[in-house]
Amino acid sequence: MRAIRCDRFGGPEVLVPADVPDPVAGPGQVLVDVSTAGINYADTSRTAGTYSGGQALPFIPGTEVVGRAPDGRRVAALTFAGGGYAARAAVSTVDTVDVPDAVADGPALALLVQGLTAWHLLHGSAALRPGDTVVVNAAAGGVGTLAVQLARHLGAGRIIAAASSPAKRDLAASLGADATVDSDPDGYTDRVLAANGGAGVDIVLESTGGPTFTAALAALAPLGRLVTYGDASRGGRPPVEPADLATRSIAVAGFWLRPVLTRPDAFHGPLAQLLHLTATGVLRPQVGPAYPLEDARRAHEDLLARRTTGKLVLTVN
Repeated sequence: MRAIRCDRFGGPEVLVPADVPDPVAGPGQVLVDVSTAGINYADTSRTAGTYSGGQALPFIPGTEVVGRAPDGRRVAALTFAGGGYAARAAVSTVDTVDVPDAVADGPALALLVQGLTAWHLLHGSAALRPGDTVVVNAAAGGVGTLAVQLARHLGAGRIIAAASSPAKRDLAASLGADATVDSDPDGYTDRVLAANGGAGVDIVLESTGGPTFTAALAALAPLGRLVTYGDASRGGRPPVEPADLATRSIAVAGFWLRPVLTRPDAFHGPLAQLLHLTATGVLRPQVGPAYPLEDARRAHEDLLARRTTGKLVLTVN
C-alpha cells in the first residue's frame, strides 16, 4: 500500500512516500481503509525525534484516520502508535467511533485530538466556570478555533483570542471571540489586560511556550489558571517558582491528551458530544488545506511556517 515513511529524524524532508506492506489487525483491532488522515503539530515533533516518550525508526506518522471498517461502517479512530499516513491502518476498536453522515471527514478529524484537547482543557484543567474570562493563544489553530467556540458554548463571560496575523484574528472573532490581540510576546501582557478593561483574566490556554508563556502568566487575575499544553515556539516552558504562584494566588496546570485518555470517561462520551455539536451546527471545526498523501512534506512545511489555519488533512483514498 502507499504510505509516508520516516527512516530518519529531521524536518519535513524526512516524509517520503513509499510502498509498504499492509498492516495486519491484531486482537482487539480493526483494519480501516483510510479515506482521510489528520495532521497534528505533534506529528512534526515525532518526525523531528523530539516527541515525549520517544519514537522508534522507521515509522509511519499519523495518529488520526477516518475511513471504512470491514463491515462498511464509517469510523474515526485514534492510533497513537502511528500509521495514519497510509492507505490502511490497524486501529484499536476501543479507540474507534462511528461518524454521523452529517459530519464530513475533515471536521471529524478535527475533533479527535484537537477537539478532545479543547474539551478537556476547558472542562478539566482550566475548570471553566460561567462568566470566566478566557484567553486562547494560537486561536486560529486546530485546538484554538474549537476552544473559542466551546468556551462560548460553556458560558465564558469574555473570550480574548491571541493570534499572529489580522486574518487569523478575524477568524477567531468570527467564531465567537469578543476581542483579539496580537500574539507577539513583546507587549502581550499589556494588550491582553487592555482587551479585558485593564483587569487580569481567569484562564489562559497556552500552547506557544517561551516568552509567550511568561507574558501570559503575568496577565492572570487572582485565582487565575494558566494551562500549558504545548511548546509550538520550541522555546521551552520557563520554570515557575511556587512561591510566586502563592503570592499572586494563581495556578499553572499542564495538559497532555494521552494520559487523560486512560480515564474510562475521557474518550467516547466527550467525542460523542463533540460530534453531536458539530452535526447540529453548534460547533464549526475549521478545516484547512487538504493535501494529497504524497504531499505530506509540503503540509508539514506549511504547518511549521504558520501558513495555515484550522485542521490540516491528507486525502488518501
